[in-house]
This record gives sequence, C-alpha cells and structure tokens, in this order.
Amino acid sequence: MHKYLFLWLVILLSGCAGLAVKQFDQLYGKPDAARYDRPRAGGSVSYWQDVKPVFESRCIVCHACYDAPCQLKLTSYEGLARGANIEQVYNGERLIASTLTRMFEDAHSTVEWRQKDFFPVLNERDDNPQANIDGSVLAQMLLLKQDNPLPQQDILPESFDLGLSRQQQCTQIEQFADYRKKYPLWGMPYGLPEIGATERDLLLQWVREGAPYESKPGVSPAQQKQIDTWEAFFNQDSLKAQLMSRYMFEHLYLAHLYFGDLDGKPAYFQLVRSATPPGQPLQQIATRRPYDDPGVARVFYRLQPLREAVVVKTHMPYRLDRQRLARWRELFLKPDYQVGSLPSYQPERASNPFVTFQQLPSDARYRFMLDEAQFTIMGFIKGPVCRGQLALNVINDYFWVTFVAPDKAGAELDSDFMAQQLQSMSQPADSTTGLLRWVNYAKQEKAFLKAKVDYANQHLQNVPLDLNLLWNGDGRNDNAALTIYRHFDSASVVKGLQGDAPQTAWVVNYPLLERIHYLLVASYDVYGNVGHQLGSRIYMDFLRMEGEFSFLALLPKEARSKVRQHWYRGSVSEVSQYVAEYAAGFDINSDIKYRTGQPLAELYGMLKQSMRPVASREHALENGFRDAASLSALQQINRISGRAAVLLPQNAFVAVEDDQSGQTHYYTLLQHSAYTNLSQIFSEAERRLPDEDRISMVYGFVGSYPAALLRLKRSQLPQLARQLQALQSEADYRALLDTFGVRRTNGKFWAFSDRLHADFQNRYPLQAGWFDYNRLENR
Repeated sequence: MHKYLFLWLVILLSGCAGLAVKQFDQLYGKPDAARYDRPRAGGSVSYWQDVKPVFESRCIVCHACYDAPCQLKLTSYEGLARGANIEQVYNGERLIASTLTRMFEDAHSTVEWRQKDFFPVLNERDDNPQANIDGSVLAQMLLLKQDNPLPQQDILPESFDLGLSRQQQCTQIEQFADYRKKYPLWGMPYGLPEIGATERDLLLQWVREGAPYESKPGVSPAQQKQIDTWEAFFNQDSLKAQLMSRYMFEHLYLAHLYFGDLDGKPAYFQLVRSATPPGQPLQQIATRRPYDDPGVARVFYRLQPLREAVVVKTHMPYRLDRQRLARWRELFLKPDYQVGSLPSYQPERASNPFVTFQQLPSDARYRFMLDEAQFTIMGFIKGPVCRGQLALNVINDYFWVTFVAPDKAGAELDSDFMAQQLQSMSQPADSTTGLLRWVNYAKQEKAFLKAKVDYANQHLQNVPLDLNLLWNGDGRNDNAALTIYRHFDSASVVKGLQGDAPQTAWVVNYPLLERIHYLLVASYDVYGNVGHQLGSRIYMDFLRMEGEFSFLALLPKEARSKVRQHWYRGSVSEVSQYVAEYAAGFDINSDIKYRTGQPLAELYGMLKQSMRPVASREHALENGFRDAASLSALQQINRISGRAAVLLPQNAFVAVEDDQSGQTHYYTLLQHSAYTNLSQIFSEAERRLPDEDRISMVYGFVGSYPAALLRLKRSQLPQLARQLQALQSEADYRALLDTFGVRRTNGKFWAFSDRLHADFQNRYPLQAGWFDYNRLENR
C-alpha cells in the first residue's frame, strides 16, 4: 500500500503529465486499449442486473447524448469503455466541421476511439483489484465525492460552474491528483448529492473486479418474427418499393420503433441502412446524413435493437403494427404509378426531397408525415441534437400548430405546380455552408412564396377560406393539433391545443412540413461549423413565418396586418420583409364569420372548438385532483403573468401528494417568455417583454430538462398559487423553494428522483425515459 501512496505523492508534487504517465506505466504496465473490447465475463457484480440500473438512475441523468460532459456517455457499456474527450460537440464558434463521434457509428472498438482522442475512464493497465481502482477516473471521482460531499447549504458556492457552456475539466487518470487538489468538491455526481453508500460500493466493487460484462440476450422469437416481417416489407425488389423504403428511412432513421402487436414492455429498434440483406449479419452503413451516398450498389434497410438506455431528450417512439403496414401499402404500393429509375445520391439532388421523391405521389408523402405529425415536428426539436439547435432561438415559447387538409391542399399537392417550383425549393446540403449560400436560398424562398401566392389568387378564389381547410385528423387522429413549448434551448411537442391564447399559431402544409424535416433534421449537422449553425436559424425564420402567415390568412383581410405587426414589433429582418411581401400579396378574404372586434381571440376559440373531437386530453388538469379547491388553485396559476412569471424557471416538475391516501399526481409548470419579435439573432435582452410573460400549469410531464423540482401536499395547492402570484423578487422565489423545492443540494434528492422516474415509467411506458438534470438551477 505504501508504494501506491508514494505514487500519488510523486504525481501531486511533480505536476508533470509525462512523469505521471511514466509512473503509472512502471507501476501498472502499459495501457491496453483493446481490453474492454474483450471484457471478462462474470463476477460478483452483474452489469445488467446491478450496474446498469445505477448508471441509469444516477449517471445518465447528466451523461447522455451529445451534451454529455466530456462526451462521456454512460448510456451503454460501450460508451463507458469509449471514455471521454475534451472537445465539446456543441460549439457555435468553430470555423470547420468537427470530426464525427457518434456512438456505434463512427468507431467500433476502444482502439478506434483512442485514435479519435478519447481517453479511458476505466483502468486499461494491469488487471488487478488495486490497479483497477487506482487507474480508473470513474472510481476516483466516486471516492473524491465520498471524501468531499456537498457543503451543507441550500445554494452551492460559486466555485460550482453549472452553465451549459462552462469550461469542462476532462481530467485523465494521470493528472487526477492535480484535479483532486484544485477541485476537491467536484467529485461525481457533479453538483448533486453523493449517491448512496450501497450504490457507490457496488460500482467500486464492479470496477475492482475489472468491469466484467455479459453479452446482452438476443431478441425473442416473437420479436424476430416481427423483424422478419418488417425487413421483408422494407426490402422488396420493385423500384416503387425501393424508392418508398428510401423515403421512409430518411424520415424514420431517428425513430425508436416498437412492435405494437406484441404485449409487455416495449423493446425499441432503429431503422438503419445495411450493406447486407435480411438473413445475413447486419453491416451498418454510417454516413454524415441519412441521404448521403451509401457507397453500395443496393441498400438494404434493417431493424437493429436500440443499444443505449432511453433518455427523454432523444426518445421519439414510433409504433409498427399490422394497421401501419396496411396503411403504408395503401399509400405507396397500391396506387397505379410508375417509378422509371431510382434517383441518385448526388448531394444537391439527394438533399432535395421534392426532386428525389418526385415519382412518389405527393399525397402519399404528406399523409405519411401527417399520420404521426407529432413525431415529424418533434424531429427538428430534439431528434438530431438532444440539446436544441440554434433554430429553436426563433420559435416562440408557446404556440399552436395545425395542418392543411390533404384534400384541400391546392398548390402544395398540384403536380404541375410542384414540378415548376422544384428549383425554388432546393435544399442546402453542406455542413460547412457559408452565409452567402443562405442569401441565395432566401432568394429561392422568395420566388417560391410569390409563385404560391399567384397560384392561390388564380385557382382558389372559389374555395372557401375557412376552418374546413384544416386537417381534422380524419375524425380519429389526435396528431391533427399540436402545441409546442420552448424551454430556452430545448422544446416539447404535445398533442392537443393547450391553453386558450398561444403567443402565435402556425398552419403547416406539405412543402413546409417536408422542408422542416430536410432543412432542420436530415440536413442538420450538430458537428457542423458556425455558418451551418447560423444558417439553420435563418431557415427556421423563413419556415416559422410561412406557417404563421398561413394561419393569419384565416383572419379577415383587414385584421391580418395588425396581428402580424404585433407579432413582429420592431423587426428589421430582411427575412421578415420577404415573407411580409408574400402575405400582403395574398388577396383572398377569409370566409369565417366573425362576430366581435377581437378576431384573433375568436379564431383561437373556434379553432380549439373545431379540433375538440380529436383533441388529446393527456395534459388536461382534470386528469389530476378534481376537487374544486385543487382545480381552482391550478387555474389561478394558469392566469399568472408579468413579474411573477419572469422569476420562474422555464419548466419545473411539480409532485402533488394527497394528504390522506398518498396518491401523487405530477404537473409541469411552464414559463413563457415574451419578445417583441424573434427575427433577429442578437439583442435578445433588448427584445424582451417581461410584462407579457405568462405561465402554464399542465398535467403530466412536459420537457426533458427540468430546471426545478417541487413537491407539496394536495392541501398546499392554494398556498402554492398564492406564493406564485405574489412573486416580486428573487428572495420571494427562494422562499417558495424553501417551502416546496427539492433543490439539487437536498439530502433526499435521489429518493425524490427515483420516485419521479418510477411513476413516469409506470404511467407513461411509451414516453418514459430518463430525464436530464444538466439544467437544474442553483437558486
């Protein structure tokens, strides 16, 4: 034992990385990066039964997806073996695109990850109990936390940097003594209470035994039967079927697919491109974008089991069942049309779905996206990025989305019009694109909007402009109406028109829906350069305004300009001017009969009423406690605005427990920030309208990143409402947390987190995953 203490003393005093590496090599041998590619099997601690549950409930609540600190993803054994990297994936200042580091795609062994500058957090030297502990960053971080727990105070000291863009200290084991000296309070979990002694000792024992790992059981016979059915469907030989499958892959590659015809807890799969057909070992084709050239003569589409834990910020479940299979055959295979040849993967063409899939019926494509519109819209919000992309900077905090009915789509599904406008709808495909490219796109967008207005003015004069133009979900599909809540740099899409007066509203047609997907999902590159990041924002500016102005067309012609000017107060954006010209040129008046001098409020009310037959009730307050006192308190909270709303975090989970039975209902408290307009990249603070801020209290869980956690008794709901209404200062908010808050420093934090996740998974098994605590406030 004395030699180990001597080693740490030498490293501490020397401060020399080279000497530290040499000392480790002398004591424990040279690192073997391939060690965890062939992990030992068995041990007193099981990865699947013992270790994985601890990683999920204590670790991946911070270490998951691209925004995992130091790229240390603990959602799988392979992620732990990969280790960490000091380069941050989210970097809005880089001038060149970054190297891809996607799990299970861009490297397939620890040796390959070491070549991409990832360093180990498990011991890769001699395999013995002492070396496995001394040589593991993971173990040393746990021990550091044990030796230096959080200070006994509500608010963490300023030495804890909790900002999302903080400089990360990605220490390697050879420099850990220096890290320990500089940051004694920064053990893991960082900025949260220590995990329990039982959990810590279990993890340390597992590391001590060499981190053994048993292969995961394969798919069940019932699952394999489903896989065979779906892979047969996706890999038919006709050109029509091959083009259909390519279209579906480019829209479903981020989905967590599950088999709705099977009972029990859902198992998730991903649709991937493979160089090998069904029946042979899957050979995944990994490209930067889903439409990039696969480099093989024939692409096969295969179902691969999801290999990582499910986290809410990337979880987008999508049901596959007999009804879905019949529906897709009806849409794409039954109609009488010909596919003469398969389109190329040349970037300028492959990135433009209106060119690539021109031979597929546009009505089928639109209905395919509408059937799961929540999933489609959710794609750009959390699909390719987990932390929201810069495009989220240009959507409001709270707005409604509806869709043009396919049988009333007009120009959007007119084959002649679409053929003429293909060039105007071209999509940029380069993750290193500069701003000049986006200026060119703006000109194309302007030309498309002008052509669309001209078409409407010529061909739609005799078509009533009223709510019958909107898709009603075919009378049964609750995807017909959606609400989007933005939480700063993340957002949520929920079904139904929540609340009564959103900040804005969109009406989305087929070209807009398709462009949202290809511009902001399929073409979006989280590893791209600053030009690509800014360009996505400019695109979203166009798309948002196009959807908003389609909604405004339902207002009386004389009222449209007033509402638009209110939504874009002070805007000097050239993009805004482009779309304003398009809106002004639309010369058809609304056929809706308005009865008051407040047509916008009337329209919101009529829209909500028209969607009521298919409206989702998942987030209705009546799903929780229904007594008059509770509902009254919740409704009072929903009417709060102004200064009180400004002081609240973007979203908070609220657990309300019945005083007698212990029954718990969960609500989400959402804060909606108001702005003069969203058409500028900078000067956000100058555009704030705090007096117009509002809040919403909805039933259930909304959001992936809770900023605050509250718990109270049912009898305390009126008190919560009063304290929220009375908020005037930071001291008032701190008092609110003193009464109801479960701060990140709370000694019972993990017990509350465990109960919250257990209830979430039991009540919402398809939506459930692990929340992310990186945004928990320190107030």
